[in-house]
Amino acid sequence: MDKKNALRAGALAAGTTLMMLLMSSPALALTRDDGDDPGDGLSVIQTLGLYVAAPIALFLVIAGLVMVLDKSKDRQPKAKAKA
Repeated sequence: MDKKNALRAGALAAGTTLMMLLMSSPALALTRDDGDDPGDGLSVIQTLGLYVAAPIALFLVIAGLVMVLDKSKDRQPKAKAKA
């Protein structure tokens, strides 16, 4: 029964992938659409700043705000009761 489920899952994954590839073929077109006016490309520094540095900085800002504004007092270890 295990092989049958694996085969079914593989067939489903392959079919889904094939359908997504067929449906996304217009996205790979080389001709421009009417009214398409792309801007200038990004330099390497701009690309790294936008897609690497900015998300890391945003993550650090959010994590810092969460740590600073955390008001809960139950973070200290509790003393063990002596029996």
